[in-house]
Amino acid sequence: MNRSLRILLFTIVCCLTFNITAAQSRKGVSILGDSYSTFKGFVTPEKNRTWYSTVANPEKTDVNEVSQTWWHQLIRKQGYRLVTNNSYSGATICNSGYSNNDYSDRSFVTRLKQLGSPDIIYIFGGTNDDWAKSPMGEYKYADWTAADLYQVRPATAYLVASILDYYPGTEVTLIINSEMRPDVAESLETIAKHYGIGCVKLHDIDKRAGHPTVKGMAQIATQIASYENSIRK
Repeated sequence: MNRSLRILLFTIVCCLTFNITAAQSRKGVSILGDSYSTFKGFVTPEKNRTWYSTVANPEKTDVNEVSQTWWHQLIRKQGYRLVTNNSYSGATICNSGYSNNDYSDRSFVTRLKQLGSPDIIYIFGGTNDDWAKSPMGEYKYADWTAADLYQVRPATAYLVASILDYYPGTEVTLIINSEMRPDVAESLETIAKHYGIGCVKLHDIDKRAGHPTVKGMAQIATQIASYENSIRK
């Protein structure tokens, strides 16, 4: 093998190794969410219901590209990589859904162990618990019963505690929607503080049919990135 060919092969190997190492060094993100974080074809499991897709529906939303979603923008902005997006449209944190139906097939507490192996977990929920008027319950930080998981406060505490146990060493951030009922928003914030996890309280998010527009998605990504950059200075 002549010298020029050896140099070329060495250069190719070095470039490949550098690219693999760089990709591995980027923090992996998983999302546990509801409709705000969905996009058809980009959620796991694929059977999860979605709100956003490439199909145009002006009355419903102007978001029709996955690159417009808040999480896609945030990942690009922060230099992360996506591990798993386990989001389900209409899902509540607790097991009580709309019309007091049992949502244990889609609730956040049911899906918490389906997030892969991330470095960062974003929990973005509570909106459907608010809209469905799920029972709030009392704050409870241990010894949860099956009945507790049908109430917002104990179910949220169980969710956060279980995620911290199941994904040790992972950075966990709870995202609180704008325009939520004060009792729901304050409960989520109180539980986040109790466990010492990150908490982003969104504000002034542009919405259509109760869901973020293209502008609203960009606002969400910007507010989360701003929070992260402020705590990492």
